[in-house]
Amino acid sequence: MNWRTLYSTQRTGEPAPKSFGADTVRNSFQRDYDRIIFSSAFRRLQNKTQVFPLPGAIFVHNRLTHSLEVASVGRSLGKAAGEQIAQKYSNESSAFTEFYKYELASVIASACLAHDIGNPPFGHSGEDAIRAFFQGADGDVRRVLEESMTPNQRKDLEQFEGNSNALRVLTHHFNEHERGGYRLTYTTIASLVKYPCSSSAGFSKTGLIATKKSGFFDSEAATYAAIAQTLDIPKIDGYDGVYARHPFVYLTEAADDICYRVIDMEDAHRLHIITLETFMEMFLPFFENEQDYNSRAYIEKKLANIVDENQKVQYIRARWIGLMIDKVSKVFMDHEQELLNGTLEKDLLKCLPEGDRKLIDNINKFSVKHIYNYRAVVEIEIAGYNVIGGLLKELVHAVLKPELPKSGKLIKLIPAQFPVNADGTNIYGDIQSVVDFISGMTDLYAIDIYRKITGITIPEIR
Repeated sequence: MNWRTLYSTQRTGEPAPKSFGADTVRNSFQRDYDRIIFSSAFRRLQNKTQVFPLPGAIFVHNRLTHSLEVASVGRSLGKAAGEQIAQKYSNESSAFTEFYKYELASVIASACLAHDIGNPPFGHSGEDAIRAFFQGADGDVRRVLEESMTPNQRKDLEQFEGNSNALRVLTHHFNEHERGGYRLTYTTIASLVKYPCSSSAGFSKTGLIATKKSGFFDSEAATYAAIAQTLDIPKIDGYDGVYARHPFVYLTEAADDICYRVIDMEDAHRLHIITLETFMEMFLPFFENEQDYNSRAYIEKKLANIVDENQKVQYIRARWIGLMIDKVSKVFMDHEQELLNGTLEKDLLKCLPEGDRKLIDNINKFSVKHIYNYRAVVEIEIAGYNVIGGLLKELVHAVLKPELPKSGKLIKLIPAQFPVNADGTNIYGDIQSVVDFISGMTDLYAIDIYRKITGITIPEIR
C-alpha cells in the first residue's frame, strides 16, 4: 500500500468523486463527521449500554458518550500521525500534504464516531444473544437457514458482529431508492473496518489480526471490494475474502482501546466499585520514567492540590490519555513499513514498550475480574440475552410462518425502513431486516417491545 492512494473523496453510492458544488467551509471528511453525528442511528447510542446498566442515579458512559470521547482521541491521533507523514514526505504534492496535515484528523474522528454504530442494545451481550439464537436454532428455523442460505450468509447470523453491522448501517440503502446509505467517503469507511474479511473467513485462528472477527456481511461484500479496489488495499494471499488492514484502522482502534481502558475504570470509581487508591495504582506507574510535566512526581504534586476524588480521577485520566496519544502516534510511524505492507499483526498498544504493555495487561486483567464480571454488569447481560432472544424468536418465526394470524401482526411492527417480503423469495434479506430492526433498538425500546409482544405489559391507547 502507498500513502498516496490510501485516501479518496469517493463516496458510497456515487459513481465518481464529485468535482462541483465544493463546500468552502467543510472538506469532504468533515462532512462525513457531520453526517454521522446528525444521524438517528448515532443518536440512539445515547440509550445503549456501554458497560454499566442505564439509566442510574450516577451518570456513567453510554455508547454515545463513549463514541464522542473516542472521536476526540482519534482526532488527536490522526493529527499527530498525519503531521509526521506530511513532514517525512515533504516532497509530495500539495494535495498529499493538505490531506495528511489537516484532513486525516477528521477521517479518524469520523471513523471513531461511527465505530459502535452497528452494536445492538445491552452491550456486547447483545451480539452474543443474536449469535446464540441462530447457533441454537432448531426445527423449522434450522431447516430454512440450511436450505435457503449460503454457508457465509448463515455465518453472518450465527457469528453476528457489530463491526460488520456498522458497515451495513453506514452503507446499505435499506428501503430507500438512492443507494450508498450515508454516502460517506471510502476513506472514512475503510478506517473503521477493523477486520476486513467475510463472516466465513473471520473468527478463525489464522494468526492474522484481520480475521480475529469479521468486517462485512455477505450483503456488503461488494461494497467493501469496491472500496478496497479504489484505495489499493490488497487481498491477503492464500485466504479467501480477506483483505489487508487499512493503516488508518490502527489509529481508530487505538483511540477506542485507550478510551475504554481508562473510562471503564473511571465509571467503576464513580459507582464505588473501586477506590481512588486502586485507580492510582493502575495508572500512575505509566508516568514513572517520564520527564518534566509528565513525571510521576509532578502529577502527584498536582493531585495533592485537588480536593474532590472524582476530580483527581479525571485529572489522571486526562494526563494518561495525553501520554498514550503521544506514545501511540510515535509507534504508528515506527511501524510504517509493516502498516503499508499489511503485515502488522497486532494493535498499536501491543507495540508499546514492554513496561507499558505489562501495565496495560494489568488493567485488562483487573477489569475482567472486578468490572466486567460485576453483578450489575452480568445482570444486564442476562437481560440482553432474554430480551433479544425473545424478540428474535417472535419475529423470525413470523417471517418464516407469515400465514399464521399472529405473524402478520408481528410483521406490521417492523418499520417500512426494513423491508420484509415474507414470501420465501429472499429469506436471508427478510431475516437480515429483522436483525436490522432489533440491533438498531435502544435498550429501553427493546425492553418495551419485548414486554408488549409477550403480554408482560398491556399497551395503552394514546
